[in-house]
Amino acid sequence: MANFVFVLSKDEVEPATRCFQLAKIAHSKGHAVNIFLLGDGVLWANSKRDFKAKTITGDCPDDYFQYLVEKEVAVGV
Repeated sequence: MANFVFVLSKDEVEPATRCFQLAKIAHSKGHAVNIFLLGDGVLWANSKRDFKAKTITGDCPDDYFQYLVEKEVAVGV
């Protein structure tokens, strides 16, 4: 098992989606995962945020973030 730290520092849908996607993949493979929201990335900590905004590939942050919440993956702000 490896330890992964994902850092999100942008207030944009694409980077957030990829951050949460990679965190979900790593966690689902049994690795320890932590996510840190820095700079403009802290805006993703707002529970009223639209996590359903689509990326160009059609997925959205909510496609992956719900898993992370359910599995209680640590998110630091």
